[in-house]
Order: sequence, then C-alpha cells, then structure tokens
Amino acid sequence: MSSYKELLSQIEALKQQAESQRKNEISSVIADIRAKMLEYGITVADLGSGARTSRSKGMTVAAKYRHPRTGETWTGRGKMPKWLQAEVNTGKRKEDFLIV
Repeated sequence: MSSYKELLSQIEALKQQAESQRKNEISSVIADIRAKMLEYGITVADLGSGARTSRSKGMTVAAKYRHPRTGETWTGRGKMPKWLQAEVNTGKRKEDFLIV
C-alpha cells in the first residue's frame, strides 16, 4: 500500500502530465479552428465577443449622499465610503446624508 507522501507525489505528477496534455490539445484545437475560419471566411468579429455587458455599465449616476462639511458624495452603489462609514459608526443614520 502506498504512503500518503507517495500518493501526493503521484497526484502532483499526474497534474503536471494533465497540464502538458492540455497544452498539446489546445495547440491542435487552435490550429483546427484557424483552418476552419480560413475555409469558411470567418473573422474574429463574426464570432462576437460572447461577453454580455450591462446597458448601464459605464454610465454616471447622480450622487445620492453628501457629507455636510467636506462635500464628499456617494452614489449609493458599491462599497460604502470611509467618510460615511465613520459617520454611521458614530451613531448617525445613512439617511441623514441623503441629498434632497
């Protein structure tokens, strides 16, 4: 029966072997894809990006909260800024800083 260390060594060797095989297969797959793209006249643009993007991504959003002394603002999206977190930690409510 194999020891624990021997099994770990075998696992590591198999991982390296699998990664090597993966790289070899990727090379042949890429070559096949290129050949088919040339054969059918397909361009990278024809494939599309595949990534779905939000319509609102990149759009600026009006500030929703403002610090009365410093004038710092926050839209209410993402992580709460340090200035607002500090005020909330002192017992104030986030709603106290709403821009009306």
